[in-house]
Amino acid sequence: MTSPHPDGIPPVWFTVPDGFHSLPLAAAAEERAALADEFVRELFPRGDDALWASTAPYYAGMGELMGSCGHEYAALGLFARDEGGVAHCAFNVGAVESGHPSVEAAATGIREVLVRDSMNDVRWHDLPCGPAVSSVSLREFTVPAELAGGGQETRLRAGQIQAHVPFPTGPYIGVFTLDTASMDYWGSSAR
Repeated sequence: MTSPHPDGIPPVWFTVPDGFHSLPLAAAAEERAALADEFVRELFPRGDDALWASTAPYYAGMGELMGSCGHEYAALGLFARDEGGVAHCAFNVGAVESGHPSVEAAATGIREVLVRDSMNDVRWHDLPCGPAVSSVSLREFTVPAELAGGGQETRLRAGQIQAHVPFPTGPYIGVFTLDTASMDYWGSSAR
């Protein structure tokens, strides 16, 4: 049996497919630095000491930021494309205290809030642990010319899949979020 997280959040179990690389989330800076070193060696297996030493501090900082935002897990997903190149995504998991009286009330409230945004495709799910709500959205962003590779303002499409799962054992909601700009692999039902 696993005891609850030190901040009171009940334990959560999930699996991710191969291709996800866990960001270094840890409370202590020394532990984050060691995890970041492992992370960059896994992320760039053909790299060298110079590459690993220069990128590890960035990912240690990302781990600190994600942890300070309440994320329990954060990862980068990198997947080889058949035609060359890499499809990528970001995935994170967090839990927030909600004080909900029941999982049904929590899921109903989440659904009511999410359907107000016409850009969300919101769905109810009956899971073994109780009800959950997912939303799928596509957004378009403008990348300023000075930041775009070609020197011209560019439009970037990004998709997000988010699942809200009220904990059946306590007043928390697990939030699972996947973001990607690799829209070539976005399912046709989400377009």
